[in-house]
Amino acid sequence: MRTSSTSSTPSSTSQQPLGSGFGAASTTAEVIAGIDLTGRTAVVTGGYSGLGRETVRTFLAAGARVIVPARDTARAEKALDGILDGIASADKLQVWPMDLLDPASIDAFADRFLATGDPLHLLVNSAGIMAAPLTRDARGFESQFATNHLGHFQLTARLWPALVAAHGARVVQVSSLGHRYSPVDLDDPHFEHGAYDPWAGYGRSKTANILFALALDARGRDSGVRAFSLHPGSIAGTGLEKHVDPRMLKEAGMLTEDGTPVLDPARGLKTPEQGAATIVWAATAPALDGHGGVYCENCDIAPYGPDLTGRTSMAESRRLYGVQRYAVDPDTADRLWTLSERLLGLTFTTTATA
Repeated sequence: MRTSSTSSTPSSTSQQPLGSGFGAASTTAEVIAGIDLTGRTAVVTGGYSGLGRETVRTFLAAGARVIVPARDTARAEKALDGILDGIASADKLQVWPMDLLDPASIDAFADRFLATGDPLHLLVNSAGIMAAPLTRDARGFESQFATNHLGHFQLTARLWPALVAAHGARVVQVSSLGHRYSPVDLDDPHFEHGAYDPWAGYGRSKTANILFALALDARGRDSGVRAFSLHPGSIAGTGLEKHVDPRMLKEAGMLTEDGTPVLDPARGLKTPEQGAATIVWAATAPALDGHGGVYCENCDIAPYGPDLTGRTSMAESRRLYGVQRYAVDPDTADRLWTLSERLLGLTFTTTATA
């Protein structure tokens, strides 16, 4: 009989930097050096563009088999064509259909994977949308919360048996400094009662990513599954910023007046190779063995950031660091877990008894 864990969520690792030896300018090639992923299987949502694509390329180069879920498989296959110039064999990189806003397609993807009987060693939940106008899915759920958090919650829940079967898996939640814009609103997650603000919606969803990693790690570590969240940095031109007024990006110092992306890793303005480095580090770094449930930045565990009251501006966020304490609060993490189960009509089973 399988039962769901109901114990409160303790923080399993101190939110203190390890001194990893890497930094803001480190690249995927540097953090993956010496790590062999041969025989490992990874699923990377959003793996056909931006940071997700660079993560997929790095995993493949290290020997992993990678599956990329995509709503438009033809588009994804075209974007991934030639990613390693023929080095990766066809069975090492596969694109399967899945839509994070469609619960049935998530179940179908998971059922297909579980039917293979293969363990899942790495699950990188990277897909997301940012500052989108108010849109609701068929269930009435606000699109940013539904895509960035609930879709990944369901996917992780359904793939759980394969993660446990890996006997040492990692789940990586790609969050953002945008979590500083807002804590989650557990009483009104879909803006049904309050006025909609696209940046508040984004902030809620990114805070949810961090809280989910905290709760997941607490429930999964006894089964050998550890979870992490992170801010990769800001990388212009990935498509994530399609709903953002370029003037805002210029005011934040992310674009020059002629629209050229500014590169300044110290301020989190990175190349794809630098931005994806923290994703790859969280997924593979031996230094994180025995750790989990923490938020990372610049290829290390991040410290707590200065407390913010209300929403901060994009420009101000560029000058800040670390994680907000409301995003790593165990009680809020437990409450979000319960809310997510209720909204999705599922029980996320993380423990098993005979």
